[in-house]
Amino acid sequence: MTTKRNRRLRLGFVGGGIGAFIGAVHRVAARIDDQYELVAGVFSTDPENNQASGADINISPDRIYDDFSEMAAAEAKREDGIDVVGIVTPNHLHYPAAKAFLEQGIHVICDKPLTSSLVDAEALETAVRQSGCVFALTHNYTAYPLVRHARHMVAEGMLGNIRVVQAEYPQGWLSTPLENEGIKQAEWRTDPARSGPAGCLGDIGTHAFNLAAFITGLKIRQLSADVHTFVEGRALDDNVQIMLRYSNGARGAIWASQVAPGNANALKIRVYGEKGGLEWRQEEPNSLYWSALGEPAQIITRGGAGTGEAAAHATRTPPGHPEGYLEGFAQIYLDAAEQIRANIENRKPDQSSLLVPTVEDGLEGIRFIDNVLKSSAADGQWVDF
Repeated sequence: MTTKRNRRLRLGFVGGGIGAFIGAVHRVAARIDDQYELVAGVFSTDPENNQASGADINISPDRIYDDFSEMAAAEAKREDGIDVVGIVTPNHLHYPAAKAFLEQGIHVICDKPLTSSLVDAEALETAVRQSGCVFALTHNYTAYPLVRHARHMVAEGMLGNIRVVQAEYPQGWLSTPLENEGIKQAEWRTDPARSGPAGCLGDIGTHAFNLAAFITGLKIRQLSADVHTFVEGRALDDNVQIMLRYSNGARGAIWASQVAPGNANALKIRVYGEKGGLEWRQEEPNSLYWSALGEPAQIITRGGAGTGEAAAHATRTPPGHPEGYLEGFAQIYLDAAEQIRANIENRKPDQSSLLVPTVEDGLEGIRFIDNVLKSSAADGQWVDF
């Protein structure tokens, strides 16, 4: 896919220190296809954790920085400075950190959601456009091979005009107030100062929204939402139910919950059109269920016959060997690497690398959050998207 490389891309990180789950995921993903070398970072706002985290992954002491502004300025001046930064902090730091690096001409790979507010999301979209840099958002589920094949099937008209879209993402891990028990991942996700105005909605509801948009290509016209908090004393929502009206006349629904015992990461999407229907389940990612109208249902397997170029491009392991979560992140890092190299070399990137979620996709996700909260505050009133 890529041109011959003379070196790995130099990568820095903001966030992802010791005890941070998603930081380790990003580091592993960046290594899978051998496109990046992690050389710098500010890994924690706690000085001791920051130094220990950098030392733990063999970062040179002079490239473990105290804050992201210092890091961006210093790395931009170095002849061997970073090409790209991965931002894996709580949501409220996504915008200021990304902006600092974009202003120095450094490409950005950022965890989702894009920001913690619509104002910041719009400002970041402007900053990306003005910088000319590559910006990739790690909605990792868009990079699963069979999700990309599902998108291809919809685009090719195999389902006909889309009528119904159902997406859900239930978890059960926040069924009790873990944020009061010193659980770091629960603490920041339920804190409005760090997560923004949305809890479950921002954390996993945006995944369901993004997946539905990625596969179908449909735009929401109106939505009606009920955002609720079940756990007493919790500051942000832990259950969201949303009805959707799409611009083509289709109807849809999204359910996201972190108080659904028995569910771990049960992201699922079903899409039904005039000619047939699709179903994909994140916990069984190597199977896509396809039902053509009037014909026996089929199971399309990753790496199987007829899955096409989009799925093949995102496939690493032979059929029958499970492939999923880490590889999804890795695919975004791999495709982002091709875009970044093309930017550096002043050429057009390979077309197969262009399915990576963009800052515009992230902005749509924050608009989705904003409209859901408006609707719920108005007791489920339908609002224009």
